[in-house]
Amino acid sequence: MNIISITGQTRPHALQEAFRARDCTTDVMRTAIDLWFRLYFQIPVQGEDPCQAIPYTIVNKLTKTVFGEYKATATGPVQAVLDSLHDKKEEAMQYALAGGCCMLKPTPVQNGWRWDVIRRDNLMVFGKDGRQYTDIGTIQRTVQGEYYYTLLERRTVDGLGRLTIRNRLYRSLAGDELGAPCPLGELPQYAALKPEYTFPEPVGSVGMVQLSTPMVNCVDGSDDPVSVYAAAVGLIRSINRNEAQLSGEFERGESRIIASADVLQKTVEDDTGRHTFVLKDKIFVGLDDDLENTGITIFSPELREKSYLARKQEYLRNVESVIGLKRGLISEVEAVERTATEITSSAGDYNLTIIDFQRMWEKAVYEAVRLCGILGGLYQIPSASGMSPESVTIDWGNGILYDEEKTRQEMLTQVQSGLLQPERYIGHCYGLPADTVAHRAKIRREYMPSMDDLTEE
Repeated sequence: MNIISITGQTRPHALQEAFRARDCTTDVMRTAIDLWFRLYFQIPVQGEDPCQAIPYTIVNKLTKTVFGEYKATATGPVQAVLDSLHDKKEEAMQYALAGGCCMLKPTPVQNGWRWDVIRRDNLMVFGKDGRQYTDIGTIQRTVQGEYYYTLLERRTVDGLGRLTIRNRLYRSLAGDELGAPCPLGELPQYAALKPEYTFPEPVGSVGMVQLSTPMVNCVDGSDDPVSVYAAAVGLIRSINRNEAQLSGEFERGESRIIASADVLQKTVEDDTGRHTFVLKDKIFVGLDDDLENTGITIFSPELREKSYLARKQEYLRNVESVIGLKRGLISEVEAVERTATEITSSAGDYNLTIIDFQRMWEKAVYEAVRLCGILGGLYQIPSASGMSPESVTIDWGNGILYDEEKTRQEMLTQVQSGLLQPERYIGHCYGLPADTVAHRAKIRREYMPSMDDLTEE
């Protein structure tokens, strides 16, 4: 699915007219969303150098940590839903962290389900209940021959949970214009779509899984979810400016040329249309300190690499603090000495950050199973009957707050010191009940052979 960026391709007001609805996203929020993705995709801005790729690094490291030991299992047809989600989990998590939200659109296929990830900057919100969207619009772009085809899909759910989908197709000769309406059947992939369709049974949502970050909106105070690095945008841009300054210092080398102001001439176009030669003000600095000293003087200062790098490291550490990352995740952990309390606090904040995003994904998985069960019944898919989120088991491994191996070692030490019953230790290792006398007696019989038993064997 080729879903275009609203902010980068087509004017928002033109899309609102085509959808016949008004986007409830504020201008401030829309600008912020556009900036988040510009930073994420490293789109250059004058005076900044995004080569450090800080937003991408943050999102990528968080995603890898969240799914480091992730495993989801279920019984029956639910496993097919989990398998199809598995292939999209990293993409969905990264776009949700970058833009604050993304939508997972399910489509039934022969062997199960296909999921398309829709970024927040490709989404128009016309209605919502708190953070849950009740009326949205998406755009799908197709290029065929000399024409650009744009499919506008609007999804609206009413108070009773009934979902209505409206489709309109436009054709134009320019990529940044909608053009004029045309029949859906003009493209084969849209021939089966209906201009408007309401599902006969309640779906309870817009028919997509919404993956939203849990942070409070720090942009305009609305219910819109925000990027994981929304609060650190200013620091990230400072890093980019710092990098541009450092790069410029190296490009100029050790020598900088100081010229009198009369050498720096403005561009003037003569009768032939030619311009006079202009010296670059990043290299030449005008100075009128001595009228007798004209011409060019070479000045060779030391490169300020150490101060630039020190400033960048301070910015990076501040980014970690604002977002709740572990100290040293993107900065140099050895850059400054820290106390044990600071280390513990940093690790604790990071652990809680990861847990928040794991819970966010769990919620999305349960909603995906619920939604596929309903849509599967409406699409008359036999295997969809009986789908239930309760059949899903999600295992995050040892986690980051809880280390199973460390816990077992501590319990074993307690057993060896006589502070813990061996039966309780064995029960913990094998997941056996050990709270009652009967439970512990059973463990002794089955897992703790006597010396006589060992001798007989």
